[in-house]
Amino acid sequence: MHSELKRKSSFETDEIEVDYFFLRLISYASLVHNADGLARDWTFIRRGRRRWSTAFELASTSGAEWSEVFHRSQHKDYHLDTKTTQWEDPRFYNPQIAGPAVPYSRDYKRKYEYFRAHLIKPENVPNKFDMHIRRDHVFEDSFRAIMSVTTSRADTGLDYGGVAREWFFLLSHEMFNPYYGLFEYSAMDNYTLQINPNSGLCNDDHLSYFRFVGRVMGIALHHGKLLDAFFIRPFYKMMLGKPICLNDMESVDSEYYNSLLWIEDNDPSELELRFVVDEEVFGVTQTRELKPGGADILVTNDNKNEYINLVIKWRFVSRVTDQMNALMSGLNEFIMQSLLTIFDPHELELLMCGLQKIDVKDWKDNTLYKGGYNANHPVIQNFWKCVLSFDNEMRSRLLQFVTGTSRVPMNGFRELYGSNGLQKFTIEKWSTPEMLPRAHTFNRLDLPPYTSYQDLKDKLVKAIENSASFEGVD
Repeated sequence: MHSELKRKSSFETDEIEVDYFFLRLISYASLVHNADGLARDWTFIRRGRRRWSTAFELASTSGAEWSEVFHRSQHKDYHLDTKTTQWEDPRFYNPQIAGPAVPYSRDYKRKYEYFRAHLIKPENVPNKFDMHIRRDHVFEDSFRAIMSVTTSRADTGLDYGGVAREWFFLLSHEMFNPYYGLFEYSAMDNYTLQINPNSGLCNDDHLSYFRFVGRVMGIALHHGKLLDAFFIRPFYKMMLGKPICLNDMESVDSEYYNSLLWIEDNDPSELELRFVVDEEVFGVTQTRELKPGGADILVTNDNKNEYINLVIKWRFVSRVTDQMNALMSGLNEFIMQSLLTIFDPHELELLMCGLQKIDVKDWKDNTLYKGGYNANHPVIQNFWKCVLSFDNEMRSRLLQFVTGTSRVPMNGFRELYGSNGLQKFTIEKWSTPEMLPRAHTFNRLDLPPYTSYQDLKDKLVKAIENSASFEGVD
């Protein structure tokens, strides 16, 4: 039998068992629901008896007003203004409230289906590979286990749901943590990653670790799993073997970009620049030549383009060539390079990391209800009202609490997976209002029938904030 990825017991052991060779991804199309955003500001108005409405006032010159009215015979709400009437809450159509729509494209879908269809099944590979991972040593235990495998390809099999995704989630946090010296944050923020050019000074065996990172990336891509990390755009271009240009630097280091842009648009002769760059290594500034004899070559109007290209190459390529080669050697053990290069850098980011922002409408449209709940049940309406009130970070934490990952699959919520393949996000009626919500590994949220919006929100937030490590799922 296919053994499931599972935690033995939160009270007995800190080990988990992972069959990462028995995973499978089934893809299908995600549809985009295009609609115009509506009001940013709204006020709630309650009317007498059983008939009530919600008035939305547009933050614009139109002055249009939306109303939410309960339809007695069909037992559901509908939304109307002076020109249109609809069942859907108009807030779900406002990307500023509900998040951006899924960036689905037919071209990407074709590429993705081709990618899935041409993954190579390995030869002479054991049908099952067990990893015993201590929760407090996810990085090192995973490194030893994965690097002990001699196969050049990964097998396909079953998806184990939330805990498998959470293993990728936790391992991502560890192996991409700048504390280990393999990666560092870009100059622009503290969440976009790039390879640390001085990783060898932090760890003599750093290239083995980059090969390990590549293997993890390959396993994730092969099985449709997402990594909880985002990289600078030149990183994806290097993975695809595409040239890096000046515009790629703008989102990574705007100050450096503006300096090079000025040189491109002006005559730099008076600056007395030379074909060298200064690099700070652990507080010590070192001068590097961009080409042999560069310290003696002045940058002029005639050779400035060569200088700019060499600076870009040094900034993104030359300093991390060994690390990137090691990473790609590990990744290509699982994914052929010819398959990877069918994607552009943006598509590769979607493939590896999913969507950064959560589209609440897409989430709601792809949610199932059980145990007496339905889309028009007051508890469910309060739930989605609560999700709309969350910022994107809190929405990600809710998603991670229920599914094991904070990332949305590349084609949206239609591609959530459970132990038996596709498994949509599900909300099931459970227990009594005194209990906190609980989550299962099959994308299911057990939600008690809370009698008020505030009680639901308070209990849901408490459940999310109290969850930690592998304890967020049942």
